[in-house]
Amino acid sequence: MLKKIGLFPKLILGIVFGIIIGTIGKYTGFVFPVRILTTFSGIFGNFLNFIIPFIIIGFIVPGISELGSGSGKLLGLTVIIAYASTIFAGALAFITGKSILPHVLKFGQLAPKSTLYLEPFFKIEIPPIMGVMTALVTAFMLGLGISYIKGKSLMNVFHDFQGIVELVVKNVLVPFIPFHICGIFSKLTANGEIVSTIKSFSIVYAMLLIVQVIYLSIQYTIAWVVSGKAPLKSLKNMLPAYLTAVGTQSSAAAIPFTLKCTKNNKVSEEIANFVIPLCATIHLAGDTITITLSAMAVLMMSGTIPTFAMMAPFILMLGITMVAAPGIPGGGIYASLGLLQDMLLFTQPQQGIMIALHVSQDSFGTATNITGDCALAMLIDKIASKYKRNSELVKDINLSNDGEESLGA
Repeated sequence: MLKKIGLFPKLILGIVFGIIIGTIGKYTGFVFPVRILTTFSGIFGNFLNFIIPFIIIGFIVPGISELGSGSGKLLGLTVIIAYASTIFAGALAFITGKSILPHVLKFGQLAPKSTLYLEPFFKIEIPPIMGVMTALVTAFMLGLGISYIKGKSLMNVFHDFQGIVELVVKNVLVPFIPFHICGIFSKLTANGEIVSTIKSFSIVYAMLLIVQVIYLSIQYTIAWVVSGKAPLKSLKNMLPAYLTAVGTQSSAAAIPFTLKCTKNNKVSEEIANFVIPLCATIHLAGDTITITLSAMAVLMMSGTIPTFAMMAPFILMLGITMVAAPGIPGGGIYASLGLLQDMLLFTQPQQGIMIALHVSQDSFGTATNITGDCALAMLIDKIASKYKRNSELVKDINLSNDGEESLGA
């Protein structure tokens, strides 16, 4: 019966039970259940840190190596536009966060306020096989190398490795995340001020949805300026794909619907068939908005002011790290945990809060991703058609000149 419940309801149950257990511990002093959950969270968090390099290698290597199978200039153009869009989404989230979060969040509210002893009963260290940056560099080197040498054998190996990592994510990480969140929230509640924390989460949640809508409006306005296609009508045509992504929480699963809606927006079949599947793995503007804004909120609630110098490198790396994020609920946040840990120095509890924030709105982040894919396809279709016309014109001119030269001879 429990398997039939989706991840989001399980996550809510984990938060609710965590708050109940933490409240009992806070007011009665009976903290044994809290310490049991804290022990589990510590072990699970260490396993999460252990698996992060494998997630990076397992999903980024096949993702990068497959980029070489496209057609030259069109592939490069799509990748550049998708990356620029993702980075711009992160920049918009940062500007919004710097402008609004200081006025709506209580600085340092996640700091412990209780004198209860809430440490785990024991710890199990699971050191990662390599650091996050080592894993990233290794993934880029292998992905680009396989693409260059067209190594089919290695490609098959990493596809199998990706399948193993995906099994671990689906069968270990996703099922136990609610218990991990339960442990984090039980300790937060026992430490005090959980009500203000939940209030802050609701504010951040509302901000995420608003920024995503604003970003889609910007994307389709730019597409309108370039292609001449009316933004409101284009967005209306994408509604079935948006709702499908909300339901599936997977850009990959929504590809057939995204393709159909994109073609309804008068994008050529050749461009749509090329751009939409590619952008489903490399264009994650919705996830970037969520992770950037959520990270800033968690930093502020933990007593750290997020600066441009801190967030800019993080956003730039985020746009690369989430390439080919697993097509499962919360895939983007799992792929980015290493960056949160290494670049923003997030602790295990902070990572747990990020997972809770991300998974709770992952449907809308995914829907933003795939809806934005159509705007990119409209841009690329216009640029490609213009390039094609210019190439044909140059060809006609050259043929004409060759004819005149032969007549003159």
